[in-house]
Amino acid sequence: MIESILRLAINRRYLVLSLLMVIIGVGMWSYQKLPIDAVPDITNVQVQINTSAPGYSPLEAEQRVTFPVETALAGLPKLSHTRSLSRYGLSQVTVIFEEGTDIYFARNLINARLAAIKGVIPSGLEPEMGPISTGLGEIFMYTVQASPDAKMPNGEPYTAIALREIQDWIIKPQLAQVKGVIEVNSIGGYNKQYHITPKPEKLLFHQVTFEEISDALRKNNDNRGAGYIEQNGQQVLVRSIGQLATIDEILNVIIKKNDGIPVKISDVANVAIGKELRTGAATRNGIETVLGTTMMLIGENSRTVALEVEHKLSEIQKSLPKGITAEPVYDRTTLVDKAIATVTKNLVEGALLVIVVLFILLGNLRAALITAAVIPISMLMTITGMVQAGVSANLMSLGALDFGLIVDGAVIIVENSVRRLAQAQHNGHRQDLRERLNTVFEATSEVIRPSLFGVAIITVVYIPIFTLTGVEGKMFHPMAATVVMALISAMILSVTLVPAAVAVFMKGKISEKESVVIRSTKSIYEPLLKMAMKFRWIIVSFSTLLMGYSLWLATTLGTEFVPQLNEGDIALQALRIPSTGLEQSVEMQEVLEQRIKAFPEVDKVFSRIGTPEVATDPMPPSIADIFVILKPRKDWAEPSKPKSELVEEMEEVLKNIPGNNYEFTQPIQMRFNELISGVRADVGIKIFGDDLDRLLLTAKDILNIVKTVDGAADARMEQVTGVPSLSVIPKREALGRYGLSVTELQDWVATAIGGESAGIIYEGDRRFELVVRLPEQIRTDIDSLKHLPLPLENGNYVPLEEVAELKSESLPAQISRENGKRRVVVTVNVRGRDLGGFVKEVKAKINQEGEIPAGYWLDYGGTFEQLESASKRLSLVVPITLIVILGILVIAFGSLKDALIIFSGVPLALTGGVISLYLRDMPLSISAGVGFIALSGVAVLNGLVMLAFIRDLWHEKGDLYVAIIEGAIIRLRPILMTALVASLGFIPMALNTGIGAEVQRPLATVVIGGIVSSTILTLFVLPILYQWAHGAESSKQQSDEI
Repeated sequence: MIESILRLAINRRYLVLSLLMVIIGVGMWSYQKLPIDAVPDITNVQVQINTSAPGYSPLEAEQRVTFPVETALAGLPKLSHTRSLSRYGLSQVTVIFEEGTDIYFARNLINARLAAIKGVIPSGLEPEMGPISTGLGEIFMYTVQASPDAKMPNGEPYTAIALREIQDWIIKPQLAQVKGVIEVNSIGGYNKQYHITPKPEKLLFHQVTFEEISDALRKNNDNRGAGYIEQNGQQVLVRSIGQLATIDEILNVIIKKNDGIPVKISDVANVAIGKELRTGAATRNGIETVLGTTMMLIGENSRTVALEVEHKLSEIQKSLPKGITAEPVYDRTTLVDKAIATVTKNLVEGALLVIVVLFILLGNLRAALITAAVIPISMLMTITGMVQAGVSANLMSLGALDFGLIVDGAVIIVENSVRRLAQAQHNGHRQDLRERLNTVFEATSEVIRPSLFGVAIITVVYIPIFTLTGVEGKMFHPMAATVVMALISAMILSVTLVPAAVAVFMKGKISEKESVVIRSTKSIYEPLLKMAMKFRWIIVSFSTLLMGYSLWLATTLGTEFVPQLNEGDIALQALRIPSTGLEQSVEMQEVLEQRIKAFPEVDKVFSRIGTPEVATDPMPPSIADIFVILKPRKDWAEPSKPKSELVEEMEEVLKNIPGNNYEFTQPIQMRFNELISGVRADVGIKIFGDDLDRLLLTAKDILNIVKTVDGAADARMEQVTGVPSLSVIPKREALGRYGLSVTELQDWVATAIGGESAGIIYEGDRRFELVVRLPEQIRTDIDSLKHLPLPLENGNYVPLEEVAELKSESLPAQISRENGKRRVVVTVNVRGRDLGGFVKEVKAKINQEGEIPAGYWLDYGGTFEQLESASKRLSLVVPITLIVILGILVIAFGSLKDALIIFSGVPLALTGGVISLYLRDMPLSISAGVGFIALSGVAVLNGLVMLAFIRDLWHEKGDLYVAIIEGAIIRLRPILMTALVASLGFIPMALNTGIGAEVQRPLATVVIGGIVSSTILTLFVLPILYQWAHGAESSKQQSDEI
């Protein structure tokens, strides 16, 4: 089968070469369709359900909204678990489904359940599902600001209200049109409202209540259609107009008639444009601003969407009033471009190194070029495959591509063909075409089997990665898929294109100058090999000791999930005491940002405080997410300064600003950690139970224990308590005496202080709320609230303190639940040590010292969960794969003995990998694990090539010792070539320091170290083992001959 394919490729060589054009064409076309991202999107399938519940305390929101929603969702098909958060005025339930669930299917299920509970939750509250986006969805942010001399149409400088109006009614509708944008979320500024603020003394004088004002506004603010009449053959529409449009019209609305005299709104209240009670704010470089965040639809290409949004924003700029700018502050494209640049640099440098090595070792330019041509062509085939399989190009998917591995098969074939062609010409005989084709055929078929088996083995090795599930599966599947596609492409090429190209281009005189490098290496290698054969016990015992040592070394390395991707920007959270109000937070933020902006490396700083309009990421007003965008490295005073050093300097400076605590992380990393496990840190210890006070005490104990563990940084407990509240507690008897009910009291307090919506004012497309509430200076003065007059039926009034008691108390700030149980989380980041060891120590310490009450339990979450589940899965699958490899070898050689000899290369290769990790001070991570997987394939490939050749020689010459020495020397060049080529392909990756290099570095380090050790051992240990295994056979053969 293989040989007939070879015959066809060599005889129809021009056809095969012209098929190349098709491959290149399809590859180029696919390249334009290839989705590009920085990292794979690892968000689980989840839907957020947000319910805005104005005025509800966290306990009420939990009781009346969160609990019914959670209960309704229980038992959904494919449901994994639920998390929820109840805060002042907000309930958020996050529903997580099993991997592979279709998001639209999940949303339909939830929709049906939500419709069923309309009657259970309080009327007027509407649970809404969050945007169809993921943790990587926030791809673009911009701020809207006015230049200092810009003026509004009325001649005054722009206010926060005006800026927010521009964002909501000019920018947002246009950006929402961009393909791939699912939501434009606004935070900062104020929504414009028309405020009607009654004066209490005027209300008393005219005997008007709040309710009457709201009613009058509702009844005087509408247009109605009244059909049409026919007149002179025309149809005339009849409408009655009553809609309010201006402040003057609102002032003239009549509320009621007292003794025949109409009372207008202007008699009892002022009307003005006012600010909403907002939940969030935004600042930039220390100045308050309006921040827009573009969310990408799930499954779109983040780079394309971000570019389109940027393009659209610059178009929108033309439609903005003079002096107003919408300026991008965070753009995912920059990170994606940097990450892709890192990958491209690695691939290009790797490819160049490979070509140089091929030329030096083959000593023939044409041969080197044929081999090197396999690189771009197999890459184009891989890209076609990626597009078909829906794999995006990112750090992980392109991170394990090593062109050295890819050209391995081709190297072996070309090397052998060149050797055979040159041999045939040695006696000055020029071959004619048929002879030449025949030589190429023989040379290829001689080594095609081992090289195909080798590639097959490397492909099989990647299978365990496909068994990973969940987050780690999403991270590493693309990587394995790409490598397997690339290897299969290379395998196809080495059976078809390579022999055809050799047949076409290797004409004329073939000079096979053994390059100086190879000649000198051979002259050193032969005596060394003979010596090794003599002192074989020493060599073998040394190798065994080395393997034992590296096994022990591996246990001391420590473990982590995946090295942190350095995104090039910094995100930090500023945490203040829970009672901090929004305006106070904004003031503190301004000081903070000016400090950060003072660093010469910082380009811009912007922050989100509190909760945006769509509560994708709800935070209390006391917490701010600060994004620090850094200048490009070349503009730094000292470009070599590591980012970690800058973070430490910032920490030092910011420590001195009172009232803030900080957590440093990165923009994407922050969202990922939170979305995966509901925790924004490396490790989260969740304490479950019923009573909030008991939960708090237990959490405090655990926090104190965690702080004592070495490597703990930013250890803290989530802020659960400490929101001050003013409770109005009704005196029921007094209310009864005055003929009032509790509801009337509550309605009155709600309108007076919180405000009541009394309709809408339309300005073209734009719509603004009419709100009735007390003037600002009265509603914020707690002492004067006691004396506020509460109107009675008979026109008299009673002061508030007569019928209610005003009491200040502290409420829970938020209530978190998971799977229907309350929980409190202690979070901690790990610095300066490995994650696996840290968690082990924490667990042990808590078991010894912690006291957990009955009915309460702990659960550990955070990024280390993925590490554990991936390690478990791999420890099961990797041994099975190794057995499969052994099976393939037995099939290839038809002998278990030979298969085991070749297989001995695997532990020898792993030795080098472990030692190189130790030397570079890297922990074992899943990335390094993938490196070990790739290594075992390369190690087997080398042994295969050598043994297959020695065995053939032995059958030919009949003398085992001679066959081993000769075979080893002849195969020295291809073995050195495959080893050098494979390890050089990874060198740029191991040394690169660009954005995203951290993720690839452990993988490359392992492969290089392992290839070095496995090559040395293949060259010396394999021949020894082979002689041991077959020595008896050989001597028996010789005695038979005698």
